[in-house]
Amino acid sequence: MRDTVAYFAAVVVIVPLFSRFGLGAVLGYLAAGIVIGPSLLGLVQDPESASGLAEFGIVLLLFVIGLELKPSRLWSLRRDIFGLGASQVVVCGLALTAVLMALTSLSWQAALVVGLPLGLSSTALVMQLLAEKDITNTPFGTRSFSMLLFQDLAIVPLLTIVAALSRVPPPPGLPPALDGLQTQALRIIEFTPLTIVPGWLQGLVTVVALGLLVLIGRYGLNPAFRLIGQLRVREAFAAAALLTVLGAALLMQSLGLSMALGAFVAGVMLAESPYRHALEADIEPFRGLLLGLFFVSVGMTLDLNVVRDQFGLIVLLVIAVLATKTIVIGLLARAFGTGWLRAFQMGLLLAQGGEFGFVLFAAAQQGALISGTAAQLFGAVVTLSMVLTPLLVRLASRFNPAEVARTDLDGPEAAAPQDAAARVLLVGGGRFGQGVAQMLLARGVEVIAIDNDPELIDVSRLFGNRVYFGDGRRVDILRAAGAENAQAVVLAIDGKWDVGIIQPIRDAFPDLKIVARTYDRIHLLDLLRLHPEVTAVREVFDSGVAAGRATLEELGTPPETIAAIEAEFRRRDGERLELQLCSGDQLSGAERLFRPGVAFIPEAMGEIPFAGPIDADDGAPSPQADLLVLQGEPVRA
Repeated sequence: MRDTVAYFAAVVVIVPLFSRFGLGAVLGYLAAGIVIGPSLLGLVQDPESASGLAEFGIVLLLFVIGLELKPSRLWSLRRDIFGLGASQVVVCGLALTAVLMALTSLSWQAALVVGLPLGLSSTALVMQLLAEKDITNTPFGTRSFSMLLFQDLAIVPLLTIVAALSRVPPPPGLPPALDGLQTQALRIIEFTPLTIVPGWLQGLVTVVALGLLVLIGRYGLNPAFRLIGQLRVREAFAAAALLTVLGAALLMQSLGLSMALGAFVAGVMLAESPYRHALEADIEPFRGLLLGLFFVSVGMTLDLNVVRDQFGLIVLLVIAVLATKTIVIGLLARAFGTGWLRAFQMGLLLAQGGEFGFVLFAAAQQGALISGTAAQLFGAVVTLSMVLTPLLVRLASRFNPAEVARTDLDGPEAAAPQDAAARVLLVGGGRFGQGVAQMLLARGVEVIAIDNDPELIDVSRLFGNRVYFGDGRRVDILRAAGAENAQAVVLAIDGKWDVGIIQPIRDAFPDLKIVARTYDRIHLLDLLRLHPEVTAVREVFDSGVAAGRATLEELGTPPETIAAIEAEFRRRDGERLELQLCSGDQLSGAERLFRPGVAFIPEAMGEIPFAGPIDADDGAPSPQADLLVLQGEPVRA
């Protein structure tokens, strides 16, 4: 409990300060970890106690990223993933190996098992920085992510290399096929055992595991979410979302693979699901909290005593790592079609060490390739490089506005299709909403509908409509569906919904135009008193007018007379509505209503057909009590 209080107290005090001065939340989290860690205030003595839980922040982050990448989009990135990504891991790893051999007394084996991990970058840090600048889905962001994704795929081969170079003899009784390899339990970043097996077998396991996840995601998850969605219990759906992420992560972990990779694949399989926005909205609070805890835990691992004792060497190594990776990644990105300036910025963004470096340093230490002191030293190098990255990125952004990153690629990837932001969000896909959608689609407007009826969603998607599951009254659902880039939202909700939902939407998206369906006149008045800027539509008003018009046609009323009557009715109704809004009294403006015994005579109507004398005994109003209303301009004879 004490550690938890210390964590939240540090976050509440330090992170807002860093954000206030424009240093970013990530740097604030790292600083908070350093302050409360054992090297400074000592409020938390065991940093590893939070690391296991904090790692799930990365898992949830990769799942949300996967939700944004449709399989077709992921396939279009194959050149960046397996070309640029593989080149980056190999070239950066070998370059840093050479640098370490030049600057230290490490053997080539030790330099290799340290240089390869230093060639990796921090997925959590980079993706958070991209999100803060809102360039995750730009060509710059997707190319950066492609390299990070291949790094996750490379973790197992790198662990295999460490095991192959290990100086610890294999345990007795190993099969001959495993001779020379060490089977050992490593406390990896998920803090769970990982068994090192031959590369070909690990590759086969990886393919089988990914195939299993694909099958489950494609044929099992959507029916399950559909069933849970029918219950309309928000807590159950949120629990199912977390279970999906953690289940995929634990499946991959049990096979010795990266938990983050499993969560990412599960997200990709749900990228085209109608439940993707609801999943993202339900997971987002957990993701943000746990990812913050991860950065705090990284800050707590920084041993300031090691930094003090080896300050000169650590500073030299940090500079060498940042400079080498910036140059190598920049040149590789340029070779793959990125402009020179943007390639340089991409190099700075990915120049830091990554969280998996701690994993591989621990493996190298257990394999007697490096000492415990060396593992702590290189861990400090990784941590300090992560601390410096937000500052370097902020400095690099001054050379060119962030907006340029949206259209910077020179090669064919510049034209890669992106998911276009919704022009209009439609909350409620029922009979009213379907009519609205048809009007908008006829104009070529993009429409994304949100509804909480799984059956309606299934039927609508058969016709090619973009309909997603969720409660569109929630701001987080609207944000996940793209409200920040939409022009308008139409609230086509059945029934007399709470008008209080408008204010949170207005606060979150001040530029979003709102069109709202209202249940009746009282509902309309309640809405307009609070939000006169909202365009409100009564769901039965126009249908009632249409029915009255049709009835007059059946009675033989001339079309021009019907049009004049309709116009007069709408004018009177508008005046009555204004009086009711101003006075707050629903009875105001009653004189604007048509009453029995009052006839409306339009201008230039001509003769009024008269059906004959009225029998006073048949219950009809007495002709003597009738009121004749004449409308028109006086004309001199």
